[in-house]
Amino acid sequence: METRTLARADVYKWGAVTAVGVIAGYLAVVLANARHFYTDDTESQYAPLWVMLGRSLREGRLPVLVPENWMAGNYAIEEAGLLNPPQLLIDLIAPSFDNLALYATIVKLIFAIILALGVYRICLEYGSKPTWAAVAGVSIPFTGFLLFFDSASWMTAFTGTAWMVQAWASAIRYARGKSGPIPTFVFLYLAMSVQYVFPAVESGLMIVAVAIGEVVYQRRWLPSLRLLAVSACAALAGLATYLPSLLTADVTWRGASEVKNDAFLAVPWSESLNASLPSTMPAFSSWWGYIQTMPMVYVAWFLIPALAFIDWGKARAAARELTAVGIFTVAVLMWTAGPSTIGPLRWPARVLPMVAIGLLLLVCILLGRYATTDKLRGRCVAAGILVGLLLIRSASAAPGLAKWHVISALVVAALGAAMVWLGRTKGTALACLLAIAAVSPIAYAQVRAAQPTPMSWDLPESRSEMKEAFPDFEGTTLQLGDRALIAPGDKTLDGAYGSLAFGNYPKDLELTYTSGYTPNGHFYFGDLLCMRWDMSVCPDAFRRAFTVEPTTGRTIVDLMKVDRVVLQNALYPDARKNPAPDGWTWVDYPGHENYISVLERVDGPVSTRNGRIADTRGVEAVSTAESNMSSTLRVSSETGGKVVFARLGWPGYRASLDGQPVPIDVVAKSFVTVDIPAGTKDAELVLTWRPPGWKVGGASMVAGILGLGVLEWMYLRTRRKDRINIVKTESS
Repeated sequence: METRTLARADVYKWGAVTAVGVIAGYLAVVLANARHFYTDDTESQYAPLWVMLGRSLREGRLPVLVPENWMAGNYAIEEAGLLNPPQLLIDLIAPSFDNLALYATIVKLIFAIILALGVYRICLEYGSKPTWAAVAGVSIPFTGFLLFFDSASWMTAFTGTAWMVQAWASAIRYARGKSGPIPTFVFLYLAMSVQYVFPAVESGLMIVAVAIGEVVYQRRWLPSLRLLAVSACAALAGLATYLPSLLTADVTWRGASEVKNDAFLAVPWSESLNASLPSTMPAFSSWWGYIQTMPMVYVAWFLIPALAFIDWGKARAAARELTAVGIFTVAVLMWTAGPSTIGPLRWPARVLPMVAIGLLLLVCILLGRYATTDKLRGRCVAAGILVGLLLIRSASAAPGLAKWHVISALVVAALGAAMVWLGRTKGTALACLLAIAAVSPIAYAQVRAAQPTPMSWDLPESRSEMKEAFPDFEGTTLQLGDRALIAPGDKTLDGAYGSLAFGNYPKDLELTYTSGYTPNGHFYFGDLLCMRWDMSVCPDAFRRAFTVEPTTGRTIVDLMKVDRVVLQNALYPDARKNPAPDGWTWVDYPGHENYISVLERVDGPVSTRNGRIADTRGVEAVSTAESNMSSTLRVSSETGGKVVFARLGWPGYRASLDGQPVPIDVVAKSFVTVDIPAGTKDAELVLTWRPPGWKVGGASMVAGILGLGVLEWMYLRTRRKDRINIVKTESS
């Protein structure tokens, strides 16, 4: 094996350049679109969730379950990162920010730097010069899918990727005896505990690739076995994050075992030939048809042409060492082509950032070790041919943009020529600085050209302005509306967003709405109200909400203990022409009549009466204590009966009567019920919920930490022996 040493000053200097390059790129993107990092799921799911979780944490509570949020209230299975310390810190700070777009941008910038430095570290560990490692690091946050999807919208995918590449660098160091197991364990755990399954699976794939690669490189099994051992410990610690989702899957939309291929967001391998043309608009099926509106497969402008400037004869010497990168890249490239669904893993295009990481690592490591301009004319011709292939492939995918593809190809050729000239006359450092400097204007041009983004909900940014414009709805509100009916011009606080709340928007408003944004909704409750992932409903939802459930004789809104029903006028234009349902009355909210009609209970709010007891049959029940996780009642029944709770029947509920377990059931496949036996007198009924598998998950986490302790002890013991042997050798 080669022994390589790098000047620490150079490592730190180019690490700083990497961070500065990412900051410059973020500034360029924000100049192109100030809301770029506050788009789609970030504005509608994550940022409001941070605010809600942060408020709860400041009150000393970890909101694992919020019953009033119904199918969006089981945060043990949502992307809340409840066991991820950095995410909890993000949550804790969130309520202090009024402007959520600003806060989301700052948070994502921090993770972009973590991601960039992780790629930088990997390149260094595989022997790249710091200059080219910095080019790879700065480039990665601005690759197509990461820039337009993960960092713009899908926050947990972005953070998970950032921790995964840090784990990769630490895994190499541990396998090669340069550090202990703790960094690898910590970064792997952080990647898994973001509570999003893709980074967990991708991290597992990466570890397998590195373990195989190190066996090939070192020709020894023991280092890879140690790496697999610490990875297994991290997986044990991370099991607590995913057990609740796995054990709840049967009652959710997602399920856990389906495998199918409908070609949706499956990316043909040929699209990789677009990776270096900034104007590329790939062709595959997505929400926007077949030709995409954003450069989702773009990686870096230099990636493909630079292949002409690698000394491939010498590069063969690195084949064994780069085995892991090759295995990982091939595996994720195959994954992007389908199937479209593998259990909880939907939409293989989501793996495009892994393809970008693999390709950038391969090219920048090889350039950092074997770049050459010998036989320059032939290499320039080869680079020109590669740029021509990029142009032909991109023009074939989106022929309507042929003019922009030509301009883009000319820009790539000019940048490449300038970089070669700088490298030959001024040195590698300046050539790499040009590559880094080009990242920002390209990102600016790409984001600017993609406006208006088709992903944005256009939700407000200022929490104080939201709350000032919105009605002060106390208690629990059920909204029945369809987000698709909001006209583009009405997406303002003076318009629909001052009266209607979809997704997690109610959390920004600090209001209690039934449901919210949930990719893991409760199948039966969703079917009961025909409610979708973003809180939208079908026109029949109003009838369903006031339908009498036959076994209780109560309406669905009664069983939910809803205080208010808000109807979207666009969905129910004639609602107020009809009399209010029994026990309800129409209420005016001046200034909001254009968008909503509001029903409230004649006798006032019910959500605060007698805990979460929704209905009793043959039972006298009085709530004595109530929390999100438990209900305590004093019950009596001469002939036996039933207590129905305003709680959704998630797996994990247990009940006891005077300390003895009693069975639970559900009404309408949704509402938790407990049967009370005849002859019960003044007994204590306790209904509790815990995430399913929490005991196994807790024990698994302890086992993982103990295993880490053993591996760290072995590492320190080995280092101590090595130092003793060195001292003996020197003294002799």
